Amino acid sequence: MKSNDLNTRTEVIRWSYFLIGIVILGLGIAMTMQVKEFGIGPWDVLHYGLYLQLGLTVGTWAIIAGLVIVVIHSLIRKKLPQIGTVLNMVFIGVFIDFFNWLLPEPELFLMEAAMFIGGTFVIAIGIGVYVAPDIGAGPRDGLMLIITEATGWKVSTVRNGIEITVAVLGFLLGGPVGIGTVFIALFLGTFVGYTLPYAKESLQFLITRGEMYENIYQRPLRSNHND
Repeated sequence: MKSNDLNTRTEVIRWSYFLIGIVILGLGIAMTMQVKEFGIGPWDVLHYGLYLQLGLTVGTWAIIAGLVIVVIHSLIRKKLPQIGTVLNMVFIGVFIDFFNWLLPEPELFLMEAAMFIGGTFVIAIGIGVYVAPDIGAGPRDGLMLIITEATGWKVSTVRNGIEITVAVLGFLLGGPVGIGTVFIALFLGTFVGYTLPYAKESLQFLITRGEMYENIYQRPLRSNHND
């Protein structure tokens, strides 16, 4: 396997991880929205509130909010966003709407609870998988970093402040806030702390396996071998 082929294969693996992670993330968000009476994630509260007040779809508002943040980020940093950031912004909104359309709303309480908890874990898996290849941070993570750099505050303080602010705004717009909102705000980061290392390890395993194959293919043949 030539070096260019190996580089291409590595990029294909990284982009595949990124896109698969976005799909998984969209699925997890939609799962929590099927049982929104529990409450949904802070940013999703805002998107849902905007949907209730102004129409369009939840996914469309996720894209619009992301676009506003990307524009602000680009103006402050005076550089264009990474392609991964733009794709993150667009595809998450698309898959939120797709899975919201596809998934049924559970009727029994135990099924609702299982859907919500499962959706939270799926969100954590999606974040871990899409972040692992380091192709581009999501718009909201970029906003968090800008505020952190400007204020000197801790990342955790800034993240919590942002999520509380958007949850309150979403609540004022009629978005569903509940115990689930608090659960996601408090524990999602912990879950991602487990999923991200595993995603990075599996990604590195696939990339390293490609390098191993390259070494095998490039190994010189023995002149005295017998068929």
